[in-house]
Amino acid sequence: MPLTLEPARVVSGYRTTRKRGLGGLNPSSQHHTREWCRMAGSKRLSPRIRLELWKRFEQGFTFERICDGLEVSLPGAWHHITSAGGIAPRPRKRRANALSELEREEISRCLAAGKSIRFIAGQLGRAASTIAREVARNGGCRHYRAARAERRASQQARRPQRCKLARRRRLRRCVAGKLRRKWSPQQIANWLRVTFADDAAMQVSHETIYRTLYVQARGALRKELQQYLRTHRTYRRPRVGGTNSTASIVDGISISERPASVEDRAVPGHWEGDLIFGTTSSYIATLVERSTRFVMLVKTPSKDTNVVTAALQKHIKRLPSQLRRSLTWDRGSEMSAHAKFSVDADIDVYFCDPASPWQRGSNENTNGLLRQYFPKGEDVSKYDQRKLDRVARELNGRPRQTLGWRSPTEVLNQLLQ
Repeated sequence: MPLTLEPARVVSGYRTTRKRGLGGLNPSSQHHTREWCRMAGSKRLSPRIRLELWKRFEQGFTFERICDGLEVSLPGAWHHITSAGGIAPRPRKRRANALSELEREEISRCLAAGKSIRFIAGQLGRAASTIAREVARNGGCRHYRAARAERRASQQARRPQRCKLARRRRLRRCVAGKLRRKWSPQQIANWLRVTFADDAAMQVSHETIYRTLYVQARGALRKELQQYLRTHRTYRRPRVGGTNSTASIVDGISISERPASVEDRAVPGHWEGDLIFGTTSSYIATLVERSTRFVMLVKTPSKDTNVVTAALQKHIKRLPSQLRRSLTWDRGSEMSAHAKFSVDADIDVYFCDPASPWQRGSNENTNGLLRQYFPKGEDVSKYDQRKLDRVARELNGRPRQTLGWRSPTEVLNQLLQ
């Protein structure tokens, strides 16, 4: 009987939890569960269950909720989704004039009753030759079975075609090289479109890159390249959002008082900043220029406001005056000494509203990109400033969609000329 697992129940000796792991399974049980998942995933799911399974997965349901009410076990659902790379297969369509499953059932019943080929053809409104070929290729009159004939027809109707990256060696090597430089598939696809505008053979969509990475049956890009994606995931998952907690700032100038010229991003020199956390007592200060998305990373030994503002001041003072207009920060305590910092660094400081990280959208997006280099929970204190500068140069060299697929470095140099 199929198993339907509820949260925090014990089934077959394994406790389900909401921790990250094999579809919600306790990570300590993962090693013993892989073979179990493969065995559970070997059962063929009906089209109705497959359709509902993918629908729930794309809505962001947990694997426990995906299985709820469906005749499929949790490891079976996990195996079905991850073996496809988290990408729903395209629905298959049968030719309008192909024999249907019901017609094959009728053929089987008539043959069992001793009816002739011509009689069956007349009953179905088909040519006698069509029925004769169908019966001959599926065991003849004595051994014809509708279910077996339907499976064989479904398998032979497949027309597998090698994907573009498998057929184009030069394109494949170019994409793999950019992935190793931590470019996203969308950045790669649009860079190819701009760089090889007159060569269709050197262009590919970002969706094709994702599918080739996650659906390993395509065999074009090595699975190891998944580690260069920002999320490091082994299969695609629906996006989930979150909010950041903030602290209060005394006498801070609200973002509502920021000049209107900052909003349209027409003038460079307006920055957004934040701290990204590693383990306890390890931080990196991030600065993003609003107009060009140019990034600067600053090593900070602690979260103490005097330490953070001193490190920021050292970097900001190196900028030309036209790139030192304003800084927008969240309400973290690391910017408590904002008044002194504003005077010493000669830059206006504004603060977002509480619980409103979207008001520093460029900075929040960049912090997400930086997690590709500095995963959550990693001790970032081991990285020196030279390492941070290398990461910043790599980010600033990536083409960005919001910049018309130019890099921040290109845009900044153009503005300074």
